[in-house]
Amino acid sequence: MLPHAKRLDNRAVILAMAQEQPKVTQRIEALLEAPRSGAAAPTLARVEETLTEGYAEALALEAERLRLERRLGEVAREGSADPGAELSSLGRRLTSADGELTRLRALLSSLHDLARAQRGRSANSPS
Repeated sequence: MLPHAKRLDNRAVILAMAQEQPKVTQRIEALLEAPRSGAAAPTLARVEETLTEGYAEALALEAERLRLERRLGEVAREGSADPGAELSSLGRRLTSADGELTRLRALLSSLHDLARAQRGRSANSPS
């Protein structure tokens, strides 16, 4: 394995996706707050597209969590004289990722329920 400083990883991609996260959660929240019927109601296609984006974001957050957990283990095994600052930083980042993931999963669950209800209405509506 390469030394930590020389390892290639996808942090830039994950950072960019993390910066997108509020936009995804905001879009989910907007869909959940929208009217359930009428002209202002979101289409099933829009709900499903946002669900897909949300699931992709959740996977990115899970990948970030795994990377942070792996780095925590590496720092602990390295046994350097003063790992405290890095461990503290990694711990804060892991806690933040956990919180974001928990919130996103709750929103995705609600949005999934909305999509299911819309599919049910579509199946029951006359053609």
